[in-house]
Amino acid sequence: MNRRNTPTKEAVLNLLLNSKKALSQDAIENQLDIKINRATIYRVLNRFCKDDLVHRIVAEDGKQYFAICKKCENQAAVLQHHFHFRCLSCDTIECLQVPVTYSVPNGYRVQNANCVLTGVCNDCS
Repeated sequence: MNRRNTPTKEAVLNLLLNSKKALSQDAIENQLDIKINRATIYRVLNRFCKDDLVHRIVAEDGKQYFAICKKCENQAAVLQHHFHFRCLSCDTIECLQVPVTYSVPNGYRVQNANCVLTGVCNDCS
């Protein structure tokens, strides 16, 4: 579906494109140069996720982060089984570039996986 481009969508998308890490809705709201209603930002982010422009990362504390994965080679495959690492020191969330494997019992079919590993990143260790 062709969607109308608005200044709000453009501002949020540009912020995500220029960010080196995943951002929470609060961080997005605080970093925008224009005043945008919190509910509008959330609707824009949800639309971006639905349109596969952005992926949602749910951290272990339930907080949601949003990112455009620039490092990943196959964006379509990334959106389904995508693993991230959250640094407990600098609070950065980044995409893991190495495959993370898991197994499920026979008869189970995984359709989506959301996994955030936590620890200390390479820059902080």
